[in-house]
Amino acid sequence: MSLRLGDIAPDFTAQSTEGEINFHEYLGDSWGILFSHPADFTPVCTTELGRTAQLKEEFAKRNTKVLVVSVDGLNDHIKWRSDIDETQNTTVDFPILADPEKKIATLYDMIHPNASSTATVRSLFVIDPDKIIRLMIIYPASTGRNFYEVLRVLDALQVSTECAVATPADWKLGEDVIVPPAVSTEDARKRFPKGVTEVKPYLRFTPQPNL
Repeated sequence: MSLRLGDIAPDFTAQSTEGEINFHEYLGDSWGILFSHPADFTPVCTTELGRTAQLKEEFAKRNTKVLVVSVDGLNDHIKWRSDIDETQNTTVDFPILADPEKKIATLYDMIHPNASSTATVRSLFVIDPDKIIRLMIIYPASTGRNFYEVLRVLDALQVSTECAVATPADWKLGEDVIVPPAVSTEDARKRFPKGVTEVKPYLRFTPQPNL
């Protein structure tokens, strides 16, 4: 059965380049990003894992732990990690999970038979500290992910969770947010002391509350 937003992220235990990982225990009180790559020693995946490593401080600012999974074995992961470090001028120190029996791939529906019967597609899950799936993005194997978008939606999820707001199209950290329709304008003005701009009765903006 496919996973949906709002579901509890399935727990698992797996070997990784950072030792044995119990997923829920590893995340603890942090946000988490779990994403799959089709195979080790492939060009697009090499750039993606390198970019993830380069953004280590950005994920840390957001209290977010990143884990990567493919259906390759641990020995290949360890050898490939050296290639990533060398070619992408970085140090990969987040877990690359070994899933040769496709247990994690099956739990998270990462193998799409019409795309490939053996390799995972580029699935990405954002999971909150309560272990709830808050976001899913799926790319084909040929297309590298936009990690600026990953950071942007992570910001949006964290702001909406903390402040009970929504975010408009193309929103970036620090820009005005949207007052949810369920909150009356009168209540919004009390809840958001920085001010509320009413464009339409259903379209109201307020400065990001937690800045």
